[in-house]
Amino acid sequence: MTQQGVRWTADQVLALAPDTASRKAGSKLGAAGPWSEAGSSDEGTVWGLCKGSGSKPYQTVVDIADASGPAYKCSCPSRKFPCKHALGLLLLWAGGDGAVPSGQAPEWAGQWIAGRRKRAEEKGPGESSGSPSGSADPEAARRRAERRAERVTAGAVELEQRLADLLRGGLATAEQSGYGLWEETAARMVDAQAQGLATRVRELGAIPSTGPGWPVRLLEECALLHLLGQGWLRRERLPDGLAATVRSRIGLPASAEGPPVRDRWLVLAQYDTTDPRLTTRRIWLHGAGSHHTVLLLSYGAAGRAPELALPVGLSLDAELSAYPGAGQLRVGLGEQFAPPMPTDMRPPGVTTSQAAARYGDALRDDPWLESVPVTLDRVVPTPDGGSWQLADADEDAALPLTPAARSRPGLWRLVALSGGAPVRVFGECGHQGFTPLTAWPEGPGDAVALC
Repeated sequence: MTQQGVRWTADQVLALAPDTASRKAGSKLGAAGPWSEAGSSDEGTVWGLCKGSGSKPYQTVVDIADASGPAYKCSCPSRKFPCKHALGLLLLWAGGDGAVPSGQAPEWAGQWIAGRRKRAEEKGPGESSGSPSGSADPEAARRRAERRAERVTAGAVELEQRLADLLRGGLATAEQSGYGLWEETAARMVDAQAQGLATRVRELGAIPSTGPGWPVRLLEECALLHLLGQGWLRRERLPDGLAATVRSRIGLPASAEGPPVRDRWLVLAQYDTTDPRLTTRRIWLHGAGSHHTVLLLSYGAAGRAPELALPVGLSLDAELSAYPGAGQLRVGLGEQFAPPMPTDMRPPGVTTSQAAARYGDALRDDPWLESVPVTLDRVVPTPDGGSWQLADADEDAALPLTPAARSRPGLWRLVALSGGAPVRVFGECGHQGFTPLTAWPEGPGDAVALC
């Protein structure tokens, strides 16, 4: 942290916010006015007292040196992590104008930090407090896995029958029957413990009446569901890698069993998706030495941000282990050897044509793949009728932006960063187009998060 003369940027701090409201409230507290006794240490601690509505100020402390991402403690009643006071304190520290001088932590902050350090030492490297070290009864675990496989098989057989009924009656019946039938089918898949099937069924049920061409999209999704169901029912005949991919797409749990790979991992992007029960955080990383781009997933209960937070532009010296499956990019976070640090490292880029070819190649290993991570080099955001595209500056080719990307504020940040000049852009390239997540100017400059 401060030992190396670098501090986080405001964008990196705000990327930690659990929601838009917290981002706005934290920004208001990023000035010196409400703060007193603020300070920081070379060990990676920032603390301060923030004036609130009560008679006593809120005690706020942040442990930036935690290798899995910042940890927070605040005496305010907020149930959000980080709260607006922690965000404001980090913004004040990131400003680097002397408002948060180096010093000795007060007793209330020091006790919390000492407790965290002690628990980390007792836990040991590479251990996770949230995951068991192994099954106490392997035979019981085997029987549970067999019972679950039987339920998934029953769910897959039922889904095959539903799809056959739909095609026999004609796709027009899907529009007439409405969403309720598919929600019922999805609920049956959940009962069968096939969450992956349930998610795809819900997506299928939302397709009818979504605009011109919906029958084609519905037929495509039916084909992918049928392929997944048949893959499960015939999994014993599949190559090991593809069978593992089918299990993953069905929704069966797996563990990161690949050999650990130590590298300096650049944080390419971080964004959250939510449903009524769960918040999923996706963190894309790129290895400086391995040149692998991989995905970390972290989860939080509905309405709460996941604990793991790695803002864009940081690098992490850590070991990662791959999950099973052909072409799967998900990894598990192992031992971390240093806290995340800002870096000027950038991932290498490819042309738009190479990006499209990369997605096509990936579909051979995983036919259900929505997109692949890719960095485009020297592209220019360009209007395309009523849409936008990323035009290659060095060849006559372009990638359209996905509908989701065109509706995000990040598009205008990308356009402003480019100003008509080529930029480097990391994002997800799939059958709907390209979704930009992070961009870098062609010359010197920090990464700009677009999501």
